[in-house]
Amino acid sequence: MQTQSQLTVVIPAYNEEKSLQTFLPQVLKYCDENHFRLIVVNDASTDHTAEVLDHFRNQFPEIMKIVNHKVNKGYGGALSTGLKQAETPFVVTLDADGQHRLEDVTALMWEQQRTNADLVIGRRPEKINGDLQQSYRSLGKKLIRRVAKMMMDVPVRDLNSGLKLYNTELVQKYLPVCPESMAFSEIITLIFLQNKHLVTEIPIEIAPRKEGKSSVTTMTALETIIQIFNIIMLFSPLRIFLPVGTFLMAVGILWAIPFLIHGNGLSTTALLFITTGLILFMMGLIAEQLAQIRRKDF
Repeated sequence: MQTQSQLTVVIPAYNEEKSLQTFLPQVLKYCDENHFRLIVVNDASTDHTAEVLDHFRNQFPEIMKIVNHKVNKGYGGALSTGLKQAETPFVVTLDADGQHRLEDVTALMWEQQRTNADLVIGRRPEKINGDLQQSYRSLGKKLIRRVAKMMMDVPVRDLNSGLKLYNTELVQKYLPVCPESMAFSEIITLIFLQNKHLVTEIPIEIAPRKEGKSSVTTMTALETIIQIFNIIMLFSPLRIFLPVGTFLMAVGILWAIPFLIHGNGLSTTALLFITTGLILFMMGLIAEQLAQIRRKDF
């Protein structure tokens, strides 16, 4: 496998000093052995993350690059910063909590070479040792994927996996429309799918978090769903306007049938539903035309 100067590993880090002390030496050794590059983005951590990163960079100055944010930009913002800095043909993202196995990075590289994929996702197990928190997060993943599938074809299962391998040129192209929040992982995957790039996934294993605390909450899932609607409105708004407009017109017609049968004319409520549905349908056509113009920029 041709590994030299082919891959950059990007790790976003926020208050992960304890995890990085054990996980980062493994990553650096792995990158050194495979001639990979490493970029760690310190997202304005308030603990000793910066000191830990400086310590390891002094040991591996040719491999490791640190980018420090002055203010916290969020998970997506940290990823965007790191991905922009990548100069190799491919870039892989890892979480700083040490849950990902480095051998799975190699597996993602092999999958990319086998399929020539533009994005390879590491699909995590649905449940991990019956852990309640993981089960809760698994439920959130299923909800997010179900909402996404209502809007578009989603052939992959783990939209928000933190372990992904990207074609660097493509991912840098789409960064301007990606959110800075935790929704980044889902949205960048949907953008690749929407733009007909080859997206594949392979199963991976993850270890339980040993240090620190996950920042994923119920609000994260709700925000992600909102961002999914935003990205669909950006690239294919008719997928939203058409079903809603059709539903309202159908309700209006069904509402009007009894009145028409009894010779009472068209009711005001039925007319309101039908008119609103037609307006939404026409707005969808206009929005779709604007989206086609925007898509030329991508």
